[in-house]
Amino acid sequence: MDTFVIVGASLAGAKAAETLREEGFPGRIVLIGEELRRPYERPPLSKGLLLGTAGPDEPFLHDETWYAERDITLRLGARVTEIDRRGRVARVGAEEIGYDKLLLATGSRPRELPGDGLLYLRTYDNAVRLKEVLRAGGHLTVVGAGWIGLEVAAAARSAGVEVTVIAPEPVPLQGVLGDRIGGVFADLHRGHGVDFRFGTTVGEFGDKRVVLSDGSVVETDHVLVAVGAAPNVELAAAAGLAVDNGVLVDAYHRTSDPNIFAAGDVANVEHPRYGTRIRVEHWGNALTSGPAAARAMLGRGSPWTAVPYFFTDQYDLGMEYAGLLQPGATLVIRGDLGKRECIVFWTVDDRVIAGMNINVWDVTDDIQALIAAGFDGHRVVPALLADPTVPLAELLPQTP
Repeated sequence: MDTFVIVGASLAGAKAAETLREEGFPGRIVLIGEELRRPYERPPLSKGLLLGTAGPDEPFLHDETWYAERDITLRLGARVTEIDRRGRVARVGAEEIGYDKLLLATGSRPRELPGDGLLYLRTYDNAVRLKEVLRAGGHLTVVGAGWIGLEVAAAARSAGVEVTVIAPEPVPLQGVLGDRIGGVFADLHRGHGVDFRFGTTVGEFGDKRVVLSDGSVVETDHVLVAVGAAPNVELAAAAGLAVDNGVLVDAYHRTSDPNIFAAGDVANVEHPRYGTRIRVEHWGNALTSGPAAARAMLGRGSPWTAVPYFFTDQYDLGMEYAGLLQPGATLVIRGDLGKRECIVFWTVDDRVIAGMNINVWDVTDDIQALIAAGFDGHRVVPALLADPTVPLAELLPQTP
């Protein structure tokens, strides 16, 4: 009977194990994770868990008995130290676990800055510690104006904590959303009392103070570093697999070894629709790529064509984003951007390549359908795309 080993008890890894059983795989499944906690989803860590609107068990994917009930061996607090490709063995210390197929779902880790006592947000335990910090009050400095940094800033302000955000860009999320929409998030946070220090970087961390590159000083009680993440490729690289900004995989999530696959944050995937490699660190990616890799391990895979998807909640702003922004894209706004009730589209040659709904709901399916149609060359009339009275469904290709 075959043994499938999954390295990384992450969302991608756990969804892969779940899919293997749903697809009828009768063999042994070993799911190995370094954390002591069973697999969980990460969005609540920077949202509900910090805000206190989510219970302590909400992030967990399944209850404690679920894995045993499905004959999935869940090894927590265990680290795979080596993959012997020739012998098809994963080593956990001195223990050897043979495999027929292996999936790497090792995820990513926060990029760190030199300094003592700095906070990061990646794990459940990180979130518990940060929640304690917010409960104590005082002043929090956030280094980085990406999604994690802004979500923590919103949670901190909601808890009454003073917040300063430091970022080298002129607006938050500039690389993801561009200047104008990034400015919407800057205004949102400023309206809730966040102090932005744009165009600056950290020069030095001191005792309850941060010295910035422009010489100014921020007095603070705590510092959260949120300057991006790095894929955990060390195990793959040591095994001789091809790596470059992640583990290189084809559209079926196969690595350079036909018996080893990769999914989630760590996978740099040949995306057939984008015509290039993409590595995405969002929840939606883990949710779809884990199952896709599992089916490929069973020989039932199909090219992975999922459109990147992300959502956020900050104060009274709820947002869903789909697609990938490209340089030179045209911005089309449907609705009232000033009131933060609108849909924002990005187009290239009148093809929708990305869309974001802000406090407008039940439109994500149509946005993703427009993006998919754009891959196939479907063009939209910008004036109709911007007109809220025209249903989005009417802008999709019409069947005769």
